[in-house]
Amino acid sequence: MAEGLLEFPCDFPLKVMGANVPDFAQTIAAVVCQHAPEFAAAAMDMRASSGGKYLSLTCTVRATSQAQLDALYRALTAHPMVKVVL
Repeated sequence: MAEGLLEFPCDFPLKVMGANVPDFAQTIAAVVCQHAPEFAAAAMDMRASSGGKYLSLTCTVRATSQAQLDALYRALTAHPMVKVVL
């Protein structure tokens, strides 16, 4: 089914950045799983910034609709540990 520029279902990568603190990855994985229950947290790509202060997570979800992606984006951007979502 086509909605806008994306055809669903599709694999959609989200990059989530925040401070490199304990449990950041686990917390973000839990938020993503609320909106995409089949998300495999073990497949999440993690990269620390050159100074080690920030952590970038790439979470690829199987998106089923634009509404699902919008809700996930809103949940991530509203989370206090998150600085940026791309």
